[in-house]
Amino acid sequence: MKHSDKNDISELINAILSLENADECARFLEDLCTYKEIDSMVQRLCVAKLLKEGKTFQDIVDKTGASTATISRVNRCLLYGNGGYDSVLSK
Repeated sequence: MKHSDKNDISELINAILSLENADECARFLEDLCTYKEIDSMVQRLCVAKLLKEGKTFQDIVDKTGASTATISRVNRCLLYGNGGYDSVLSK
């Protein structure tokens, strides 16, 4: 499987930025991603929000069904990542 290069990623970013409203975004995501992929992204965003609220890993497992591995990964991104979750959650 070929990995995307920076131009491919830029094209995806520009496609997302071209969306004008929530309906266009939803339709694009539904065409681009499987239900499972969308569900995983929703779950990670929910995990990030709960971590920012100070919830425990067990609280988050109980509320979202996320694995502790997923929670740990999201937590690492919050602590050491590029600030993407913080940017979205602050808006």
